[in-house]
Amino acid sequence: MRTIDKIIIHCSDTPEGRAVTVDEIRRWHKERGFSDIGYHYVIMADGSVRNGRPLEQVGAHCQGRNAHSIGICYVGGCDRNHRPKDTRTDAQKTAMAGLIRELKRRFPTATIHGHNEFANKACPCFDVQKWIKEALL
Repeated sequence: MRTIDKIIIHCSDTPEGRAVTVDEIRRWHKERGFSDIGYHYVIMADGSVRNGRPLEQVGAHCQGRNAHSIGICYVGGCDRNHRPKDTRTDAQKTAMAGLIRELKRRFPTATIHGHNEFANKACPCFDVQKWIKEALL
């Protein structure tokens, strides 16, 4: 298993209410030249957690940080006019918190971050550090 020191949260950059599948995201990533979907997990609007790349494989989700990180993506992240917005449903928030707790049990020294902490992007369109304090502690 790889050494994991970061869990990085992303959004799919799709308008709220738009259903997106893991296979669609995989196709988008392959069209960009990736070998597979870049994320390890995708959280659907209904809160179901889908597997992406196996954890044993390096992701393709945060340039310069992939080797030792896990990428989690929630479906959504912008309003109907494609402006950044925290569109997470209550089910997504609950699922995200549960997944992060599970990953922290497995990788206790891993820190949790939003993609925007490492790139000049709005992704994941919410303040991860603030949410972590509210939701997980």
